[in-house]
Amino acid sequence: MSLSRDNALNVAQVLTEALPYIQRFTGKTIVIKYGGNAMVDQQLQDSFARDIVLLKAVGANPVVVHGGGPQIGELLGKLNIKSEFVDGMRVTDSATMDVVEMVLGASVNKQIVSNINSHGGKAIGVTGKDGQLIRARKLSVERIDPELQSSEIIDIGHVGEVEHIDTEVLDMIRDSHFIPVIAPIGVGSDGSSYNINADLVAGKLAEVLQAEKLMLLTNVEGLLDKQGSILTGLSTAEVDDLIADGTIHGGMLPKIRCALDAVKGGCNSSHIIDGRVPHAVLLEIFTDQGVGTLITNKR
Repeated sequence: MSLSRDNALNVAQVLTEALPYIQRFTGKTIVIKYGGNAMVDQQLQDSFARDIVLLKAVGANPVVVHGGGPQIGELLGKLNIKSEFVDGMRVTDSATMDVVEMVLGASVNKQIVSNINSHGGKAIGVTGKDGQLIRARKLSVERIDPELQSSEIIDIGHVGEVEHIDTEVLDMIRDSHFIPVIAPIGVGSDGSSYNINADLVAGKLAEVLQAEKLMLLTNVEGLLDKQGSILTGLSTAEVDDLIADGTIHGGMLPKIRCALDAVKGGCNSSHIIDGRVPHAVLLEIFTDQGVGTLITNKR
């Protein structure tokens, strides 16, 4: 069955609109943090996998970093291991860290790799421990005690932050034409494992790789102004102003800081996009309108 004339014209328009973007991003690295609804809805899982395969097919170099908080929480519940949170971060003792490694490094990572491969891609899964890709240090959390009017350091266990990234293993994967899928688990100088926020890992990778784009898939439309409208085309200076005046606050603040730091560190642009939209990655990269918030160094 052939396309109608109108449908054929629509297809041609989509392809011609995408062409300059395809030409621009050939050979460029695009770091994508994958999480939220896009990881648990089967239709969105499939559309994400096809997006990544297409990116690789047209010559871009996608690097996927994934989360897995809900999956970790589900297994901890089944094992009757209680979760505690400090400032939104899961307190991770040794037993919890074993579960984190099991879920992120095995179950979730392999599922994403399998899904990309089943859609015609060539993906390979790694954790930050492989080849010492991500060297981590213990994250210290400081909290102010309002009664004592003093600060205290809270130990949240095996939660870390990125100390150093060694791209040798990623260079090897790229040169072999595979798509790296990275679980955000780092290794300390003493060999200890650390659970690291996936946004932070993606942002640091985008800096170190001098990526063309950092894309953070979220469960919101993008960065909103005080009237609830999506903000986009923002410079780093404008984002700093939005943080200062309180427009950016709460749970969105760490994500925006991550995107902002990546751009200031040499990544060409950062994008906060709605992972609940099918093919959100392709829509943001290959269309004029996009589907989220864009942050660049350009004024």
